[in-house]
Amino acid sequence: MEEEEELSRRVGEMKLGQNHAAWDVLQPLCMFGLLALGITTIYSAQLSFGGGQWKAQLAWAALSLGLYVVVSRIDYESYLRQAHWIYLVSLGLLLLLWTPLGVRRFGALRWLRLGPLRFQPSELAKAAALFLVASILARSDIGKLRHSWPTLLKIAAVSFLPMLLIFLQPDLGSALALPPMVFALLFLSPLSGKFFLSVLGFALLFLSVVTWDVYAYRLYLDEHHLNPLRDMGQYEARSYLPLKDYQRNRILAFVSPQVVDPQGTGISWNLRQSLMAIGCGGWKGRGFCRGKQSNLGYLPPSVATNDFIFSVLAEEWGLLGGLLLLLLYGLLLADALHIAALARDSFGAFVAVGTAVLWMMHIGINIGMTLGLMPITGIPLPFVSYGGSFLLLSCFLQGVVQSIYHYRFR
Repeated sequence: MEEEEELSRRVGEMKLGQNHAAWDVLQPLCMFGLLALGITTIYSAQLSFGGGQWKAQLAWAALSLGLYVVVSRIDYESYLRQAHWIYLVSLGLLLLLWTPLGVRRFGALRWLRLGPLRFQPSELAKAAALFLVASILARSDIGKLRHSWPTLLKIAAVSFLPMLLIFLQPDLGSALALPPMVFALLFLSPLSGKFFLSVLGFALLFLSVVTWDVYAYRLYLDEHHLNPLRDMGQYEARSYLPLKDYQRNRILAFVSPQVVDPQGTGISWNLRQSLMAIGCGGWKGRGFCRGKQSNLGYLPPSVATNDFIFSVLAEEWGLLGGLLLLLLYGLLLADALHIAALARDSFGAFVAVGTAVLWMMHIGINIGMTLGLMPITGIPLPFVSYGGSFLLLSCFLQGVVQSIYHYRFR
């Protein structure tokens, strides 16, 4: 008996030694490919305007990759132990936006100023919410709906607080990325199917209320002969929903653009130019640095490097370039789900799946927005769009996923 225990211990040590040498190669290859596409597209989009955003993105990429390597060598179990503290820090940073440290740009209060640096605390809040929800599910005995309410209420509170603070900035796109991530984690748990039917009912009710509100907004504009762009702010003071009129205009521009922007020169301008850029790309594209919509300024520089960067890439590299981008994303997401299946515990599986779902939301909403399939929201493409805060978050979460693979035998 003692000999069997000793043999088992030695086999475990051998696996542990193999584990420390393990490295998932597909993940960093996909990340390098996406970063290269992003930096070159940012360079091209800013070429005619003398912008140096590609240099800043290159510096952020180097810093983010360094963070990725460091995080990948830290046992992800530490996030299980520190999830509550990470969550509280993220909430504190979100609240700091309403202090003199907060920076308002384009009417939104999303950035914190710390010396020469600016960053978006909402990005850390996504990771913090993921860790805490995953830790709650990993430590809870969840099953039948009537016995799971305490855990579900705890998860609802944990998810609602950052969503509310992000929504109030306002940043509707980032706020909408959280619910599908949390729902996916709940779907992985042995929760009763009645819960998901209830969630579906609430989701349909929510969409109905928003649809009714936007319809009432349109009627209000017609009744009072108001211009939706010039007279923004009048209806939002009368509505019970905490939506801004510019957000209602974006929804109207998606479902009925002739109402909010009949000439196509206002709120729907970016979408029209995006569709034109993607259409002109054809199969092979116009070529590197030859995109007319961005280089001539029809697709404004303020959106060409972040929210509408896929349009610039599709115009220059065509359908083949777009398919290459989707292939890299597909491999990255499939790899994260594969690592979730290999995880040594439920917490690791939850974090890997949550990361994949978060990227799915960003990719689907951003590309769908540029194709006119989704309302326009400010949500970036992972590893591709310009922005240091989101790039740091992306590499940090991928580093955690790499850690889940690295420590899968321990």
